[in-house]
Formats: sequence, C-alpha cells, structure tokens
Amino acid sequence: MLLTTGQAAEELGCAITTLRRLINAGLLPGLSRRGVRVMIPLAAVQALSARRQAALGQIEAAEIAVLRVDAARRVGEPDRDWIGFAATLGPDDLLKALRGWWRCDPAGVAAGGVVPVTLSGYVVAVLTGLHAWEKNTEGRHAFPDARLAGYVTDLAAPHTVITSRTRGDRQLAELLLGARLASHSGGAIAYVPTRTTG
Repeated sequence: MLLTTGQAAEELGCAITTLRRLINAGLLPGLSRRGVRVMIPLAAVQALSARRQAALGQIEAAEIAVLRVDAARRVGEPDRDWIGFAATLGPDDLLKALRGWWRCDPAGVAAGGVVPVTLSGYVVAVLTGLHAWEKNTEGRHAFPDARLAGYVTDLAAPHTVITSRTRGDRQLAELLLGARLASHSGGAIAYVPTRTTG
C-alpha cells in the first residue's frame, strides 16, 4: 500500500515539509511517483513511526549539542561542496558538509563529546572528535578535527554505515543512528540534556 506525502505526514504526526526533508535527503526507500505526487510505502511510514527514542542516558555528559540540518544542497565554499545531509554523499563530503560553520558555544559542544546530526527529528549521522575548533569573522565555529562516526543510508530499515575505527565512536554511532531525537532551537545547534529530571 502506498501513501501520499500528506497521508504519510498525518500518520507520523508531522508537517508535510518535515517529511519532504527526509524524501529530499534520499532516506526513504521504495518511493514512486503518480504524476507530481510522491508515493511512500506504508511499511516505510510504519517503520519510522515505530523508531525508538535515542538512548541519551548512556552518554556520560549531562548535556550534548544536536546539529539540526536540512537535506543537502550545493554551496560554493572553498572547503566544501555541500551543506546538510544526503544519503548519497560519501563519507568525506558528508563530514565536510556537517562539521561547521555554526553559531554555538564551542566549549559546550566539545564537552558533550558527541554531536548527533538530526534531520526531521531522526539521527542521520554522528560526529565525534570535537575537542578543537576555529572561529570565523561572523562568529561561527567549525570543528576541523571532527570525525564522522557513522551515518544512515536508509532510515526505514534503518541501514547504517559505521565509518570510524575508534571503539567509542562505533558505540556512539550504534547507540544513536536511526533513533528519534527531538530538539528545539532557533538555530542549527540545540542543546539537549541526557538525563531526564523529575
């Protein structure tokens, strides 16, 4: 059974624009078209709906930064060709597209030790190695030594690619990739507590 983007968004309890980001990033399998409509398999929607919440309680830091991105788009910057996330990008392009430039508290980002990258509320990549940073003239920060611990190529399954050989990185990637992670911020970076209170 196939659903329209409107039906799928209603099933997931999200806005159509939120679902379209996942489609544009190439994260949903089995899509087809009927005229101008994109049709999504019901099984993919049900898999997204059943996705677990990120197990942040297993992270040592009390708070972590979360990078909220959109589907990848081309940019004409000297150090990267893309900004954002796409399942079709290779690890090198993906790392360059995700490791900066953000308005953030760089010491707070570094203290968390990990940055889950979310697209429409799902963790699609995990960054580590955030101990050093640079600042540009606009007050934005980049993390030149950041490592891509892993990323998702199919969110419905989910299919993940673990790209780091470091044991801690691999554990964080396996813990977080494909999970739901809600965050709220006016910018690209949100700060999320890892422990529930009360």
